[in-house]
Amino acid sequence: MILRFIPCWVVLSLLWSCNTSSPSATNHQAVPSAEKSIPVFEQFAEIATIFEQQTDSTYVINFWATWCKPCIEELPYFEELHDQFPGEKLRVILVSMDFPNQIESKLIPFVKEQRLRSDVMALIDLDYNSWIDKVTPEWSGAIPVTMIYNAKEKKFIDRQFESAEELKQLVKSFL
Repeated sequence: MILRFIPCWVVLSLLWSCNTSSPSATNHQAVPSAEKSIPVFEQFAEIATIFEQQTDSTYVINFWATWCKPCIEELPYFEELHDQFPGEKLRVILVSMDFPNQIESKLIPFVKEQRLRSDVMALIDLDYNSWIDKVTPEWSGAIPVTMIYNAKEKKFIDRQFESAEELKQLVKSFL
């Protein structure tokens, strides 16, 4: 499966591993970040349940990172969902794939600057091969990607959204 990942994941993972020590595999608690309430999860298993909710809500889960230009370009589209569907049972979750050593220096300032209203969490589990297929076997490992689902249906989008309208129409079909 490692051959499925795009080269930037490999390069960035190697760069990160040269600069920091790996996160503790024994800590299974979300690590709160200092300035903004952004939960940081060290292992995918800690967030796996967000892909299995069987409620009357629709979930829009986007994997992104501050170093990913296409991710940053489409983030405003996810933020607009809050305004476009008031009163609807809709939950937008932005799962940051920023590297552990960039949470405080890049992710938190970015979230504050952009005034992101969606739920933001950081996943720092760098063992991608162990969990990407658990999101969906369709995922190559590239970002941005989005999973939209409710109790009745699920859709995986493995590309950048071209417009807010495109995302809105797709989400509308779930509501």
